[in-house]
Amino acid sequence: MKTIPYGRQDITDEDIQAVAETLKSDFLTQGPKILEFEENFAEYAGAKHAVAVSNGTAALHLAAMALSVKSGDKVITTPITFVASANGFRYCGAEIAFCDIDPETFLIDLDKLEKMLSSVPAGTYSGVVPVDFAGYPVHAEKLRKIADKYGLWIVEDACHAPGGWFIDDSGEKNICGNGKYSDITVFSFHPVKHIATGEGGALTTNNSELYRKLNLYRTHGITKNHELLEQNDGRWYYEMQELGYNYRITDFQATLGIQQLKRLDWSLKRRNEIANRYNNAFADVKKIKTPFTGENIFHAYHLYVIQTDNRKGLYDYLHAANILAQVHYVPCHLMPYYKQFGWKRGDMPIAENYYDHCLSLPMYPTLTNEEQNYVIEKIRNFVK
Repeated sequence: MKTIPYGRQDITDEDIQAVAETLKSDFLTQGPKILEFEENFAEYAGAKHAVAVSNGTAALHLAAMALSVKSGDKVITTPITFVASANGFRYCGAEIAFCDIDPETFLIDLDKLEKMLSSVPAGTYSGVVPVDFAGYPVHAEKLRKIADKYGLWIVEDACHAPGGWFIDDSGEKNICGNGKYSDITVFSFHPVKHIATGEGGALTTNNSELYRKLNLYRTHGITKNHELLEQNDGRWYYEMQELGYNYRITDFQATLGIQQLKRLDWSLKRRNEIANRYNNAFADVKKIKTPFTGENIFHAYHLYVIQTDNRKGLYDYLHAANILAQVHYVPCHLMPYYKQFGWKRGDMPIAENYYDHCLSLPMYPTLTNEEQNYVIEKIRNFVK
């Protein structure tokens, strides 16, 4: 059997043709395809605004900047995520506080979050960064109520969950990124994600002032909008009004994103089919715990994470069989960088227990049934 990775991109001939046409056009960057991609993505998510950027980490940093995060602000996030979820706010000087996870969903535990907030003076924390881990959408309505009670902004890290959704208390379906409950939502278009642009990311928001800031900060803090200029020397004139960054995406990447977005619903359907096949295959295997899925949510399944006691043994066994299972993630609070701030093993017991047992199996829409059967067979053989 050929090597089976835990995730991979899906690039079609139509994708290649569309990108080639853009490469032959007048624009490689800062052209019309970026706006087209942003408009299409905002429409899909149900948000008023979308801003496409160079990667998901840049999106997190821009979110922090737009919300005026500064040195000394305290921001809460989950320890089970890629480190960028915390780093994007550290770039602005924020102090990162971690809140342990729910043992079933692996998302930030909202009960523990409220307990954490209620135990300190009002105003201690500025904001919260929930992560739609593995594609499981956070219940943003419940989180919004907590955030409003304690005066927090919400930046939802939905890098794993484009197309995921939950049903709120009014019976309305809320797609990740629609902006109804989160101030800003960030996405990643890394090759193993649902939408691949090589590198790339986006932010969605319904707040026009945040949208203005995001556009400004992603391009050096420069504007040519004559309505915003302090003076105007002519059509060529521009002003740097804030200290921004070069976090732009290219036109040919945006073209690839447009193409990939067209197949997102198909990708989500196929990922759920794969997850269901795994669930059925391991239903009678006591040594394998499959992912939890609650009611009134749609899991986007960027990752399919099992838990098992002998994770290292299974990992090595699968790699020897050319199945490149992966571990997501080493808890952020146990990274040497964050340990210097006093975090240590024992601080996040649920997250640490999860890490000791978790393993991500191959999950991508072009995974064939034959390949998945091979993965299942090897796992069942190992646990015997």
